Amino acid sequence: MRVLLVEDETVMADALTRGLAAEGIDAEPVANGLDGLHRAREHRYDAIVLDIMLPGMNGFQVCRTLRDEGVWTPILMLTAKTGEWDEAEALDTGADDFLSKPFSFVVLVSRLHALVRRGAPPRPAVLRVGDLELDPATRCCRRGEHDVALTSREVALLGHLMRRPGEVVDKRDLLEAVWGHERGHDPNVVEVYVGYLRRKVDAPYGRRSIVTVRGAGYQVVDDA
Repeated sequence: MRVLLVEDETVMADALTRGLAAEGIDAEPVANGLDGLHRAREHRYDAIVLDIMLPGMNGFQVCRTLRDEGVWTPILMLTAKTGEWDEAEALDTGADDFLSKPFSFVVLVSRLHALVRRGAPPRPAVLRVGDLELDPATRCCRRGEHDVALTSREVALLGHLMRRPGEVVDKRDLLEAVWGHERGHDPNVVEVYVGYLRRKVDAPYGRRSIVTVRGAGYQVVDDA
C-alpha cells in the first residue's frame, strides 16, 4: 500500500512513517498543504492521510480542491481539534474518514486498510444545474449544446457554486474555497469573477442562472 502523508508536525510525521513502514505501508511524507496537493495531483496513491491544520493550504482546502478536480483517492483526515463541526466539514469537503488527535495507531492502520478495500468508487463528477453542465475533472463546461471556455479559476468558482445548487453561498466562503491559499486578495475579486462567469455562461444565451442575493452571496439556479 502506498500512502501520501500530509502532516506538518515533524515528530508525528516521522513516527507515522516508521510505524506504517513496519506494517508494510509505504508512506510518503510532505509538510504543507500546497506540496500535498501537488503530489496528490501528480502521483498515484492508495490513500491520503491529511492533517487539517497545515501551512500554505489547510486540509479542508486540499480535500475540496482534489474532489473538485475529480481526484477520488480515499482521504483519511486528521485534526487536533475536537467536535462534530470539524468532522462534518471534513466529510462535507469530500474526506472518506476522520480521526481526531490523539488517536490510536492501530485504529489508523485499520481505517487505512478499510479505505483501501473500499477503493475509490466512481463518483458523479459531472455537475448539472438545468442545462448548465460542468465536469471539474476535465474542466469542460457546456450550456445546452454549446461548449463554454473557462479559465481554471472560473471552473473552481462555478464548481463550488454548482455543488450547492439553489443554496446561497457567501462571498467569504467563495474567497476561501477558490483563493484561500493565496494571500492579499480583496474580497471584491469574487464579484469580478462572478461577472466573468455571467458573461460566458449566461449572457450569450439570454440566461440568468448565476444570481446575486443582496447582502448574502451568490447562488446558481435552474432559470429555465
